[in-house]
Amino acid sequence: MENKRILLVGAPVDSGKTRLGCLMGPDAFRTARLAGALRDLGHEVSDLGNVAPDCPDVAPRPGLHSLPETIGWTSALSRAAQEAIRRGMPIFLGGDHALSLGTVHGVAAHAAASGQPQFVLWLDAHSDFHTLQTTDSGNLHGTPLGYLTGRPGFDGFPAVPHPIPEQNVCIIGLRSVDAAERAMLEATQIRRHDMRDIDENGIAKLLGAFLDTVAAANGALHVSLDVDFLDPSVAPAVGTTVPGGATVREAHLVMEMLHDSGLMTSLDLVELNPMLDERGRTAQLMVDLAASALGRRVFDRPTPRSL
Repeated sequence: MENKRILLVGAPVDSGKTRLGCLMGPDAFRTARLAGALRDLGHEVSDLGNVAPDCPDVAPRPGLHSLPETIGWTSALSRAAQEAIRRGMPIFLGGDHALSLGTVHGVAAHAAASGQPQFVLWLDAHSDFHTLQTTDSGNLHGTPLGYLTGRPGFDGFPAVPHPIPEQNVCIIGLRSVDAAERAMLEATQIRRHDMRDIDENGIAKLLGAFLDTVAAANGALHVSLDVDFLDPSVAPAVGTTVPGGATVREAHLVMEMLHDSGLMTSLDLVELNPMLDERGRTAQLMVDLAASALGRRVFDRPTPRSL
């Protein structure tokens, strides 16, 4: 296994929705010993602490929750992502999914400067494809993929000079998409796989096809792992619970396939709300999944044969 230089970047974003608590996510990941788990695998790990949002001169807008703060987070996290990815593999500790407005913006800028196409794997129950105009809830954690693929309607946000091509985005785990968002997605080339698709075809086949595309293009791969990708019975610490999510076994398979591919260049861990957890088990599961993506194996040493 190739040892990596990993940079942990705290992103205590709590502006993307009305239910608070995700700002405590970064420290929950630290308490669950994320750094130690990755060092145990032989990686060099540095914790860069928490990013603070900028203070943009943007007025609030009716119907949009915490718009100025979210724009401030986007610009600050874009800079932090660009700085971190130049030094190694950043893991962004969330924080709600609005943080990806900035993290993917930053890593995409780095990929463009390096001459690599940027790809995004979105592991989530939701497609997060709304814009400021189409969102009914006003919760901006539902807009990152709309913003990052260059959709119009994000006045006040940093420009997107390097939008992610639709065909370079794959969403796995969908099971909560409103009618307007569904119609918008159906008009795109985004790869999208709901739980029925997973049940019928298997998660390995769906992910494997996308990873083959990334490898063929020599692409950089950003992975955004939302707690609600998982079934709430195993990961209750999220404010957007949707029954019928991925099992622990399916999630570990995804992570191990990512490691085997060697393609992942950056990672988000998002939507962990410790206020809703049960004795830290969701935080620990997310740490275990991150470790699987970076080389942990069940059978990482020879198993004696029975005589």
